[in-house]
Amino acid sequence: MGTTYGVSSPSPTRSSGEPVIPLPLDIMEEIFLNLPPQHVVCVCRLVCRQWKDVADSESFWRERCRREGYQLRDPSKVPSNWRLFYFLCKKRRNLIKNPRAEDEFRGWRILRNGGHKWKIEGTFGQHSNPAVQKNYVTSFDWCTKEQVINLKDEGYCPSFMDEFQPHIRISDWYGARSDCGSIYIISVQLLDHKKNVLQNFSPEPATIPQWNDQQWHQMVHVFKDYGPGVRYVRFTHGGKDTQFWAGWYGIRVTESCVEVCPALDN
Repeated sequence: MGTTYGVSSPSPTRSSGEPVIPLPLDIMEEIFLNLPPQHVVCVCRLVCRQWKDVADSESFWRERCRREGYQLRDPSKVPSNWRLFYFLCKKRRNLIKNPRAEDEFRGWRILRNGGHKWKIEGTFGQHSNPAVQKNYVTSFDWCTKEQVINLKDEGYCPSFMDEFQPHIRISDWYGARSDCGSIYIISVQLLDHKKNVLQNFSPEPATIPQWNDQQWHQMVHVFKDYGPGVRYVRFTHGGKDTQFWAGWYGIRVTESCVEVCPALDN
């Protein structure tokens, strides 16, 4: 007679939440530290209670931060959720949409469109970042545009922003034609839930004279110790030319950036 094979019933250890493969916690943690973080969260923690406990432990994510170089800026501000801190460090990115004019004006709200209005063109000179191939250009009267970033929508929950107050770094690149002077303006504001201004960075307008070296300039500012309540970032910039020439001889802007920086920069 032939051997009969039946379908086995689910393992009682798996359904009861007991370890599928019992291992010391330190060994289990070391294994998890060598797996992709998304795999730990989305797969490993669903296997059994022991694996879930390791995947959810603060010590595991704290060690992961240490090994990957995510250091606290202020040792006195210790995150209550190390897993959240880890992923926000790992997912650090530019929160400005369409910063290089690669998709027309998508993501931007035009506030002032003076002269012959905003225009998009190829960069007039080599940028330090070879990926920058386009820029926005202003005309002979004021042109300004803005983006308002909802931090919660970008993954930065209110409790994290209030408790940890990570640095918020802004940068913007601007330049002028060599044969025409230009004026550049920028204003970046941290807003509360009602969009009231909590902190404001609005430096004096930068004027580039006619017959300049046609180089790109970078504006950088870092918001620190801004207190609780920040929910939005409003980024506004623009300018015009100084000669009042018809066409698009005004300030050029590109590679605008807003980053939330939970960890110390390496």
